[in-house]
Amino acid sequence: MTKENAAVEAEETAAVEVEAAEKAAVDPAEAIKALEEEGDIAADYLEELLDIFDLDGDIEIDVRQGRAYVEIKADDSSNLKLISEPETVEALQELTRLAVQVKTNSFSRLILDVGGSRQARVDELTRLVNRIVAKVGETGEASHLKPMSSYERKIVHDLVSEAGLVSESEGEGKERHIVVKPA
Repeated sequence: MTKENAAVEAEETAAVEVEAAEKAAVDPAEAIKALEEEGDIAADYLEELLDIFDLDGDIEIDVRQGRAYVEIKADDSSNLKLISEPETVEALQELTRLAVQVKTNSFSRLILDVGGSRQARVDELTRLVNRIVAKVGETGEASHLKPMSSYERKIVHDLVSEAGLVSESEGEGKERHIVVKPA
């Protein structure tokens, strides 16, 4: 990750924390309470959705880095694999955020994980970055990745930086993607 990208990510994280603190009248305990409420609303919405589709899963709520994290955990016999694909989780996350917004009248930045799909995506991105790093190392030429979400781009920037190469995001909106370059 370039220094500029790291600065932007740090500013975004700080902005989220400031927003959460402002939302709760600058009292950290109130900020956490508001995020827990977001998590509860999200959990209620997701429980109803799981019931409608007859899917099994336990919902856990946590507050981390100024965000509500909601995880749907599954046991070995669960049918959650039906909704644990990254694109599906992203869509469910957006629907859940909208449900929270309707109830709270404020923007939600909650994170949703279904059946460990976030870690599976991190593992997949790690394999991709390892291949790209090897390719850029061999050819000395920049390599463009497919468009991905800001969450995924952050992971890739971090992995590329750890490998000693440089990465930059290019493009706008749904076409925003990463370019990996030699150091």
